[in-house]
Amino acid sequence: PPRRRQDETTGTGRWSCLQSDFRCYPWCNPGGLKLSGLGPSCSPECFQYRGTMDVFSKIARQEGIFRLWRGTAASLALAVPTVGIYLPSYDLLRNWIEEYSDHSYPKLRPYAPLIAGSIARSLACITCSPIELARTRMQAFKQSSGGAKPPGMWKTMLGVLSSRQSISHPENLQTTRGYHLLWTGMGAQLARDVPFSAICWMVLEPTRRHLLGLLAGEQSNAAVIMGANFSAGFIAGVISSGATCPLDVAKTRRQIEKDPARVLSMNTRRILLEVWRNEGINGLFRGAGPRMARAGPSVGIVVSSYEVVKHIMHRKHAEL
Repeated sequence: PPRRRQDETTGTGRWSCLQSDFRCYPWCNPGGLKLSGLGPSCSPECFQYRGTMDVFSKIARQEGIFRLWRGTAASLALAVPTVGIYLPSYDLLRNWIEEYSDHSYPKLRPYAPLIAGSIARSLACITCSPIELARTRMQAFKQSSGGAKPPGMWKTMLGVLSSRQSISHPENLQTTRGYHLLWTGMGAQLARDVPFSAICWMVLEPTRRHLLGLLAGEQSNAAVIMGANFSAGFIAGVISSGATCPLDVAKTRRQIEKDPARVLSMNTRRILLEVWRNEGINGLFRGAGPRMARAGPSVGIVVSSYEVVKHIMHRKHAEL
């Protein structure tokens, strides 16, 4: 077997991680330092990810299989108000724009989904941005070798507010100047979600109409509506998520930044330029595969469920 390397800073821990990815043990310490009482340290390779399956396997081995569901509570808390604001607002705005265009400006009608989707998504993002921030930070939390558990959603939000103390006076926590940190990354989130929504609805609406025309004819039932809307949502979600991936990278990097002073100086354009200089095109589209794989089914499920509920409620109302 190859000769094992020993040194003062890493001991046998480095060898355990350099042999293969499968030797990045849970008890290794990040940072390449041997910490008293915390066991051997790991090579930096143990904490560098090379793909979706590499992320899955390393998180499961180092932190446990259930860490793959970190941030689920915040995701559920985010989904309900977001969908509750987003989809009804989109429906109302689209119908109003279409009615207005039919009477006053016919050329506007094809752009009704784009305009309605952008405005509705902006309302949902602004309202739910603190929960989105908490979810992103919870998912980015790295379990330490000391066994510290990731904080919950409310504790994560309080931690964001507490970081203000390092750059200002404690009394500012009681003012809007402190609470505005809960909307950290909202600009980057809007820069990502508004184009995502605009592209998504511009693809989804004609695709949905085409599929409903093929499958339903003059009559439609819940199964046809679900199938057509899920398929259209899946296609639209994949296309729009791939197109806006660089904006998602910028949003995520700003929200997981720990330095309060740096957070206040960051913006989407600066982050994108920094990623481009340091990592190139691959950095801008890092994580595009998982994001597209998630967005397709997510959009399909949400839109199809919403439309089926609307269909059932409409039928119940018509029977009264």
